[in-house]
Amino acid sequence: MANTWTPASWRQKPIKQAPEYAEPHALEEVEQKLGTYPPLVFAGEARRLKAALGDVAQGRGFLVQGGDCAESFAEFHPDNIRDTFRVLLQMAVVLTYGAACPVVKVGRLAGQFVKPRSADTETIDGVTLPAYRGDMINAMEFSPEARAADPARLVQGYSQAAATLNLLRAFAQGGYADLHKVHQWNLGFVADSPAGARYQDMADRLDETLAFMAACGLTSETTPQIRATDFFTSHEALMLNYEQSMTRIDSTSGDWYDTSAHMLWIGDRTRDVDGAHVEFLSGIGNPIGVKIGPSSDPDDLIALCDVLNPANEAGRLTVVVRMGADEVEQRLPAFIRAIKSEGRSVVWACDPMHANTVKSSNGFKTRHFDSILAEVQAFFAVHKAEGSYAGGVHFEMTGQDVTECVGGAEAITEAHLGARYHTHCDPRLNAKQALELAFLLAEMLKDERARQRGRAPGE
Repeated sequence: MANTWTPASWRQKPIKQAPEYAEPHALEEVEQKLGTYPPLVFAGEARRLKAALGDVAQGRGFLVQGGDCAESFAEFHPDNIRDTFRVLLQMAVVLTYGAACPVVKVGRLAGQFVKPRSADTETIDGVTLPAYRGDMINAMEFSPEARAADPARLVQGYSQAAATLNLLRAFAQGGYADLHKVHQWNLGFVADSPAGARYQDMADRLDETLAFMAACGLTSETTPQIRATDFFTSHEALMLNYEQSMTRIDSTSGDWYDTSAHMLWIGDRTRDVDGAHVEFLSGIGNPIGVKIGPSSDPDDLIALCDVLNPANEAGRLTVVVRMGADEVEQRLPAFIRAIKSEGRSVVWACDPMHANTVKSSNGFKTRHFDSILAEVQAFFAVHKAEGSYAGGVHFEMTGQDVTECVGGAEAITEAHLGARYHTHCDPRLNAKQALELAFLLAEMLKDERARQRGRAPGE
């Protein structure tokens, strides 16, 4: 961490994707107010996540990071939070058992309110207004009043994040995450899914394992690990005024931590090594991520490692690859070779969503389940060929029964998209599609783990 870094040093760097406020003084007042609010997460929790990600970097775990593309003020409801949390738990159980692998669970929740845009403005019927940048910045309605950046929305975002975290902690520690309950949910999926027969064997084996554990006295009452789980939050650190306001000195270590989430990441549009977003994340103690797309090259990634993880600390930096199903096999090997050549420690994660977005024939922005799966399969195949470790997935999903992505065992077609297309930004996997992906991932991860175990120590 450079001695010149401060929570405000990003303001001296060029910045992209920053909204313009009509009254900068009002924004400053909100920033000062947020600076007096309690932290949403604690430095010790962030360090615990970093340690878990350190295990992933060493091939001893797997990262599942998922949630909404952009959280909504209007759809803020405990049922929506519960359902997304529930699907992430279900996925984790499938992966943990299917591959005998600890799973680190990170939600895109309690702070994912801001989205990068491809253009600063939007034009409809000859009228040009600022682009919608997420509910923490402005509103989706196409009117001058709604599209004006409003500082008060930062406070509303903080309040919603605090309530969401309160509920997530209760779910994670209060018995809702009990392994037996999660398994019963998965049995329901297997019974109802058109592809259920493919997953029945794994469900049966998990049934037998839980019965054996109970016979040995390992129950929810005797073993806390069966009743509760660790669950962490993350979001893209795009609105740096908010992130700075939430950054505090940890009294234990004396280091700066962004207390808005356990993990923050930099998107593909804002990863300039000399830019404001990289500057800000370089100085916080949280585990961080950076997304790498087709426009990047291996030298860019090494330069980012130099700035974001100069001590080469395991678990500090997650590289989220978003190349697209048609590009990943061609482009990813060079990045892996550069990281190995330089001896850098990173968690490799696959984002199979963002580079696979298309427009349907009836005008909806969508993603094809087959393309999502193909990118994940290619990601695993490249790591296998390069002798590296495919450490995680990062995807957009919801626990709601939406029809936004085409395909999957439900066979959603383009004609179905309009039935329940509720996203505020990008199309998401629904609960059944996300869980189906987990079962398919478990098969890939099982092979990957077997390969890792077959390697010599230190190899």
